[in-house]
Amino acid sequence: MRRIIEMARKYEQMRPYVEQLPDIFDRQGEEIYHLRNTIKVFQAPNGILINVKRFHVPALPNRLVYSLGVRKPKGRRAFVYPDMLLSHGIRTPEPVALIEERNCLGLLGYTYFVSIQCDYGHTLYEVGQMRDGEYEELAEALARLVAAMHRQGILHKDFTPGNVLWKHDEQGYHFSLVDINRMYFGEVNMREGLCNLTRMWGPKRFTQILVRRYADIRGFDKDEAEAMALTERARFWKKYQRKHEIPFHLEL
Repeated sequence: MRRIIEMARKYEQMRPYVEQLPDIFDRQGEEIYHLRNTIKVFQAPNGILINVKRFHVPALPNRLVYSLGVRKPKGRRAFVYPDMLLSHGIRTPEPVALIEERNCLGLLGYTYFVSIQCDYGHTLYEVGQMRDGEYEELAEALARLVAAMHRQGILHKDFTPGNVLWKHDEQGYHFSLVDINRMYFGEVNMREGLCNLTRMWGPKRFTQILVRRYADIRGFDKDEAEAMALTERARFWKKYQRKHEIPFHLEL
């Protein structure tokens, strides 16, 4: 098995430790996520906490597509996109390294994306348990973030509650985007932008505040935007609840 390791220049001094991550991944680190992909947190010898995401081995069709360079593998996109977001003032964990494992035929195996562990202790899943009066400022701040992203031609295609981390301090709300291997870079129109906001958990009013503030910033008609977004929101959640239990009171 051949390993290709690419390091961010800032963290080049961590290379000796990063090189051994695939060998210790299964028996060390604190696991924080495990489905198709596995995410663990490690403490490097220099004391820095790092997040290591191991992408599963792609199914054969995608394995060929990725291995032949027809399309960038998810891990490579996860490594490249953070610098693009950070250069536009959008917070996301700093990339440290990319490790690709390939067999003797050059076919892609496991991919490891290494980043600095984010210390933002909240996700938007928590909105599902919030009451009126607890989420209004959060919705306003989130609207400003998303409007700024979309105006700069950046759209997170997996904009779900678990992929938006946040914290609050005396300066206000701060956000960090994760799982950013599915991004779109280009003009974001009204419908695309609003549909990007319809998978949020929690009260219907949270989405209404989010959408109306977003529309105001982008110069869209707020009533038209709200009607469009709530229609898409209802469509998404009706489909979702056919297969999943919804752990909050859903208003359609």
